[in-house]
Parts: sequence; structure tokens; C-alpha cells
Amino acid sequence: MKRLAALVGLATVCLLAAAAAPVPAAARCAPTFNDGAGPFGRGAPPIRAKIGSGHVLTGVVLSTDCRPLGGARVHLWQSNRLGQYTRAASATVIADRNGRFRFEGPRPVSYEGRRSHIHLRVVASNHELLYARYVPAQGAVRGTIRLVLEPEAL
Repeated sequence: MKRLAALVGLATVCLLAAAAAPVPAAARCAPTFNDGAGPFGRGAPPIRAKIGSGHVLTGVVLSTDCRPLGGARVHLWQSNRLGQYTRAASATVIADRNGRFRFEGPRPVSYEGRRSHIHLRVVASNHELLYARYVPAQGAVRGTIRLVLEPEAL
């Protein structure tokens, strides 16, 4: 029994070491398409993770080497039913050390024939600014997004 416990302990240590191992240099995450459209000339929205209820968006911010970008600022804007973007319907969330974030707001609405969506601007040190759009599935109350930023050109 002691031998089995020792083997289980050794296996656990090996798994933990493998999980902590650095990402191989050849690993590359494809950058997120940069979608410049949106209400971005308004400065940074207030820091808050919730502007209402009805839909939760979670995500992760990574660099193209697949490493998390902790501390990245994700600016989010939603429109009201009239297609207007206001400060009340915007937020900034800060990614944790694993690059993860969570945002809660009302269900995104469609307007002027456009599908419902949330605009995102992602700011991270030493990386290009990313403009993206999240389009939820019809009637979804939860969604996830993976945002991959390009390092700044030297």
C-alpha cells in the first residue's frame, strides 16, 4: 500500500511538473481577427464587471505564443434597443493572471438589421491593440471568447 501511495505521489508530481512546463517555442495561437468597427472613440469605459443581467460573457486573453496576458484591459460596449452606445452600457474588465475575464450585462440586442453583438477593445502591454466583436448564439444567456493579441513590432 505504501508503494502504491508513493507511485501515486510520483505521478502527481510529474503531472504538476508537466502542467507548469513552459509552452514550446513552436507553439503559436492564431491571432484574433482585428475588427476595427465599433464605438471606440469614447475613451475607456468605467472599470466594472457588471452592467445588468441576462447574459454572461467569459473569456481569455492570450499572446500569439499562447501565454496568458494577465492584466489585459478588455473594454466592452453594448447598444441599447435603439442602437445607441452609452457609458451606462459599457465596462472595462481586467484579465486575471491566467488571462481570464468575466462580464455580465443584459442580453445583447439586434438593431438596424444587425445581429446582436458586443464590441471589445483589448489593451495589453507590449501588444497591438485588438478590436473584436462577440456575436452570441441566438437566445444564448452565456458565451465565451478567446482573444489572441499580436506582440508589438519592434
